[in-house]
Amino acid sequence: MSRKRDNYETSRWKKFRSWVDGETDPLEHGMEAHVAVPRKEGMFDSPDHEKAVREELARLYGDSDKTAILRARGIRYFQRFYKIMSVVLCLGIILVLLWTVASLPVTGVASNPDNNEVAARYIERGLQETGAVNIVTGMILDYRAFDTFGESCVLFIGSCCVLVLLRLDGNSKNENIRKMIAESNDRHFEPKNDIILQKCACVLVPIIMIFGIYIVLNGHLSPGGGFSGGAVLGSGLILYLNAFGYEKMGKMFTEKLYRRTTLCALTFYCLAKSYSFFTGANHLESGIPLGTPGAILSSGLILPLNICVGLVVACTMYAFYTLFRKGGM
Repeated sequence: MSRKRDNYETSRWKKFRSWVDGETDPLEHGMEAHVAVPRKEGMFDSPDHEKAVREELARLYGDSDKTAILRARGIRYFQRFYKIMSVVLCLGIILVLLWTVASLPVTGVASNPDNNEVAARYIERGLQETGAVNIVTGMILDYRAFDTFGESCVLFIGSCCVLVLLRLDGNSKNENIRKMIAESNDRHFEPKNDIILQKCACVLVPIIMIFGIYIVLNGHLSPGGGFSGGAVLGSGLILYLNAFGYEKMGKMFTEKLYRRTTLCALTFYCLAKSYSFFTGANHLESGIPLGTPGAILSSGLILPLNICVGLVVACTMYAFYTLFRKGGM
């Protein structure tokens, strides 16, 4: 038994060495098409060896023996050229990046491109034009709302990709997948009936959720907003899930609720900012009242947009966690 295993390992090692040396074409025929192609003419061990190699290559490639050998050598030369060009490309990218860094302007010079009228406009007229006391929120949800909408769409697309790749289908005919679904209960993923964790969650989860809602709703008045508040809300959902399990969490947060919430939030964001783009571009009159700066109902559309972003971020965080842990919600 040991001798057979040694012979098997030796054979695998020879195949690997021959592949490294470029003597096979694993891209077209795999490791089973193991043919030792001589590097130069006259390097055959014997006439019989030369005949056997030529016949095997002719069988694999469907050409004459001479054409087959030339094609095999061409593939080997292409592999070498590919490796050399990969190194040249990497070195070229490194040189371009270093040249770009060396050409950057000196930090702190008044003539730098970042010291322009845009930043001054944000600081000097941000409160007047957006109604948001928090200049950062006014910038990302008013001046640059299109960028923020793209970021929200990236989160949604990312969660959809994870859902497609990791979601377990309960109707699958594959026996292994059915077995995984049968075994994917709460006992395999988090402690069951952990009194300490559950009691702590009973105290912390309401505080976390209230704090997250506060951050979202006050994003236009104080530091915070939809992204940070949504992250806090998502962490609260994950803590509740770890404490009480998927069965109880499923009564409150389901996959259907996730899809509807995310779709409604992104649709409202798109429609609201599309209206703002056409009527408020370059800060023309949009007809949307900004309210009194400092009041909770102020800053026009920034408050509802913060809510939409917070919902998308919270749902995405929870979806990522459940899909990586269990393959579903």
